[in-house]
Amino acid sequence: MPKLSDADTLKLMRKYRIPYPVYSIVKTEDECVKKANSIGYPIALKIVSKDIVHKTESGGIEIGLENEKEVRFAFKKIMANVKRKQPRAKIDGVLVQQMISGHETIIGANYDPQFGPVIMFGLGGIFVEVMKDVTFRLIPVERKDVQEMIKEIKGYKILQGVRGEKAVNIKAIEDFLLKVSKMIEKEKKIKELDLNPVFVSSKGAVAVDARIII
Repeated sequence: MPKLSDADTLKLMRKYRIPYPVYSIVKTEDECVKKANSIGYPIALKIVSKDIVHKTESGGIEIGLENEKEVRFAFKKIMANVKRKQPRAKIDGVLVQQMISGHETIIGANYDPQFGPVIMFGLGGIFVEVMKDVTFRLIPVERKDVQEMIKEIKGYKILQGVRGEKAVNIKAIEDFLLKVSKMIEKEKKIKELDLNPVFVSSKGAVAVDARIII
């Protein structure tokens, strides 16, 4: 199944008002620096290519860039990495993105042959990789369904705030899940969605990477 282009993926995110950081897609190193200065530091850079499914494994991501010098170095490094590891990939540009902080969560969806579309939520990082701390519901979901999903995961107490940390905005997560459910319900061509990570904080929930398979 083909991967939707980054540009079309971001267009769908905007259509359903799914929060995403300030970004711009650039072609050259100078344009990259100009956009980074405009967005404000720290900055993340990500390769834009329909042929690359896993950007990290291809060396196509650099994060936490603090100034123009670091952006220039990172741009060159990403281009060199991708050309070396995936020489046949068509490169459409580089995504210049505002850095976001918060607790790492994962939100996904796929089409089950027996049950139809399913939505997933869980804590990201080690929680999803090692502890498999995720929960599922059939799409479409209502607010009471997503409220239950959030409370079901083992890491719910982390979202409530521990060791003096602020509790995250739970309603923002609920709204996020409802928007994803609506998008999957309406856009029948989507077979798989991976929003990882989605950073959640007291300010809200923002997806910083998105992958859609059609």
